[in-house]
Amino acid sequence: MDGNLMMIWQKCLQFMRDNLNAAEDNSDLKKLEKSFDLLFDKVQPISLVDNNLTLMVPSDFYKEYIEDNYLSLLSAALKKNIGKGVKLWYSVMENKPAGLEKPVTMNMKGKTVPTPKVQETMPQGFSSNIVNPFVVPGIKKVNIDSNLKSDFSFENYVEGESNKFAATVARSIAKRPGATAFNPLFLYGGYGVGKTHLGQAVGLEVKSQFPDKVVLYLSSEKFIQQFISAAKAHKQTEFANFYQMVDVLIIDDIQFLSGKSATQDSFFHIFDYLHQNGKQIILTSDKAPADIMDIQDRIVSRFKWGLSAEIKSPDVHTRKQIIVDKLSRDGIVLTEDMLDFLAAEAKTNVRELIGVINSVIAYSTIYKSDLSLELLKDTINKIAANQKKVINIPFIQEVVCDYFGIKREQLLSKTRKREIALPRQLAMYFAKEFTNATFTKIGEEMGGKDHSTVMYACDTIKDVSKIDKEVKKYVKDLTEKIKN
Repeated sequence: MDGNLMMIWQKCLQFMRDNLNAAEDNSDLKKLEKSFDLLFDKVQPISLVDNNLTLMVPSDFYKEYIEDNYLSLLSAALKKNIGKGVKLWYSVMENKPAGLEKPVTMNMKGKTVPTPKVQETMPQGFSSNIVNPFVVPGIKKVNIDSNLKSDFSFENYVEGESNKFAATVARSIAKRPGATAFNPLFLYGGYGVGKTHLGQAVGLEVKSQFPDKVVLYLSSEKFIQQFISAAKAHKQTEFANFYQMVDVLIIDDIQFLSGKSATQDSFFHIFDYLHQNGKQIILTSDKAPADIMDIQDRIVSRFKWGLSAEIKSPDVHTRKQIIVDKLSRDGIVLTEDMLDFLAAEAKTNVRELIGVINSVIAYSTIYKSDLSLELLKDTINKIAANQKKVINIPFIQEVVCDYFGIKREQLLSKTRKREIALPRQLAMYFAKEFTNATFTKIGEEMGGKDHSTVMYACDTIKDVSKIDKEVKKYVKDLTEKIKN
């Protein structure tokens, strides 16, 4: 331990000891001093860098007892012996795994000191230069841009059979964030089915009902970028402490933590701290927890602590409701046959549907034409003609499922029934034929299958299509559907 740091700490302890509340008699004062010595004998300063002081404590009990009984006194001692603007955090020792000589610690922020608050604005997409909100003396309450979009409210969220359960749970969480059994809430489903909208709707409702709560939405890519920047600047502790102050944390596309072991470690400790302290966590993914590849088992187990809710592609009735809801806000009314046509054009996801609607509105406005079924068809055809088809694995899965009349969940399942296994092999085969994805990547996208399974499927389709007329026809038909 740094000798200079220990000297500073001893001066802080002496100042605190000298300023203990006066007791009625000497015996009471001695008891107070003895209690003080017993407590702080187990507390050690482990670093003081750029006015950032870290204290090692044996357990949460010590941390809480210090904050409940000595926080103001400690604040004054640090101000006197170190100066203004000292930032403080605790490093709490956890159970030491067998074979490790050094203690395992988890950094935790402390309570706020009862001094006047100073507002500090954190810009949207904050950088790695993140400060701990626990500042001694004088607390800076960070005002974070939650990154929420006002359009993604519950009022604008259309419920149907595909998302009713998830929406009901989300509304329940918004009323009591962190206080329900649904923590974390893990929303999963395909591209563009409304996972982000629902997660943000919770955040918006919490901000409306509980203005003092800190809500933060971000993508997993942003989280990873921030962690990398913090690590390069040796500010991992500040990074963790920043996230520990969040009351409702919403992270989109959590599956992209796959393979990022260091980021996973940091996320694990942040998750545990938030969960233990009654903070709400909402995660979205295109896969169920068990299907995410290359994620630490301890993280997957925590994904399952709360509730996992699947959001499926909207049925035709829900798609029509979404169209009506969207257009009514723009003062546009469609006939029933026009609604049927639009709903049929976007079968897979809400995002595609909204894109079609926006294109029709724009076309109608620019050319000052009244909306009609003919105009809708003409607009859709022009959009299709001007757009280059993107052939990716989800698209191939969609084509195969539509061709065989099966659901995507069946395609990605583990069943070996021929009516599912053959379409699955065909999807793997076309994924290799039409994309640059590796066997491993295709396996991940096909429900977490091993790369050897994908290789076997590709070889099987190649061989069988040469001798089996039915499979040969499947390959021919699907090739045309995927390419055209």
